Amino acid sequence: MERHIAFDRLRNFRDLGGYRGAGGRLVRWRRLYRSDAPVRLAGRDLERFRELGVRTVIDLRYPWEIEKHGRVPEQDGLTYVNLSVEHRPYDQAEISPDVDPWRYLADRYAEVAVDGVAELRRTLEVVATAPGPLLFHCKSGKDRTGMVAALVLSLLDVAEDDIVADFALTELATDHLLAVWRAAHPGREPRWPGYGRAPGDIMRLFLDDLAETYGSVHAYVTDRLGLDKELISRMRGELLEP
Repeated sequence: MERHIAFDRLRNFRDLGGYRGAGGRLVRWRRLYRSDAPVRLAGRDLERFRELGVRTVIDLRYPWEIEKHGRVPEQDGLTYVNLSVEHRPYDQAEISPDVDPWRYLADRYAEVAVDGVAELRRTLEVVATAPGPLLFHCKSGKDRTGMVAALVLSLLDVAEDDIVADFALTELATDHLLAVWRAAHPGREPRWPGYGRAPGDIMRLFLDDLAETYGSVHAYVTDRLGLDKELISRMRGELLEP
């Protein structure tokens, strides 16, 4: 099966299927997708998206981002949910070259894990119960999307190395993300030379932080987010092959 789904205007649309989870069962293909913002879907891209049969979209962006840039095109049978998991905006283009950028970004993820408890819990509930196939996305499909992907895959008992590797696949879209930023800021260059990067080190730091603080990713989800264990079992039933 194809993990990267090709679009003309999107460069980070991926299928989360195929990873080995609980009991050796594989995550279902064509059931769960992650992406950069599908606001540019039109023409052939929109036709391709409709062919995937996506029935639920979770938009992880701020409401002001949606107001400024738009949302996935409306269509019959598509449920759209906005759950802004991040509460402290920051500009990655302005990250100081003098700081450790991977530690800096992992610390921002840790803030989301604290601030976005209600939104993250609801996101996982929707993933477990909403009609699929399902897509979740933010702006670039990197940070907020990467966090949610890591939580979902962790609940499916996908190995940490696979979760980290999945996060790092966004590196294939770095040049595109940088080009999009330059087009939106003509004549400027990001202060941070690593803009758009997504090395696995960031996700490894974040998962280690959760384990150190809460005991494990599962404990964070059940104890801090308050997600019912029966719902986790339902998620596995929906997203893992028999």
